[in-house]
Amino acid sequence: MSISKPLLRLGPTVAAAAALALMPSGPAAADGISVSTTGNTVSVSTTACTRINGHWGTASLLSSGQANFSQGRQVALSGTSAGQSAAWSNVSAGTYTVIVVCSNGSTAGTQSVVVSPAPSPSVSPTASPSRGVMGGVGGGSKDYGTVTAVAGGALVGAGVLGTVLYLRRRNTARPTHL
Repeated sequence: MSISKPLLRLGPTVAAAAALALMPSGPAAADGISVSTTGNTVSVSTTACTRINGHWGTASLLSSGQANFSQGRQVALSGTSAGQSAAWSNVSAGTYTVIVVCSNGSTAGTQSVVVSPAPSPSVSPTASPSRGVMGGVGGGSKDYGTVTAVAGGALVGAGVLGTVLYLRRRNTARPTHL
């Protein structure tokens, strides 16, 4: 009995697909909770809790010096039976532990999270003009005052008068031919 070449090539592909199917997807979940950070906000989500007396449970954010659930910043879970979540804002940089306790008293999970410091804004020089291009408006974009307007009008008038005198003199210097 011999194994054909197409079946030999198919073996590694099937093994890779099986390995990918066993790998978790999305954010890492530890003990039934998923913790993420966005800037200075920490959020947690779970599907492990059930609603009892209108409450899903409570999540607590513990800093490095805190040892138990009651010492942390506590937030009530909100959501639906499909998933519950909680969030803390204005969290300073550091390492924290998130603990979720369901309303029935069971711990849904515990996970550590690192909040990075906010990046400081940096100033970089640019080559573009700060006011943009002001072409084509003939001074209409800025008021230069009465003296500037009169001086500009005088220059325009002198130019028109000079052009008229030049053309008139040119016409009289040529003889007309009929």
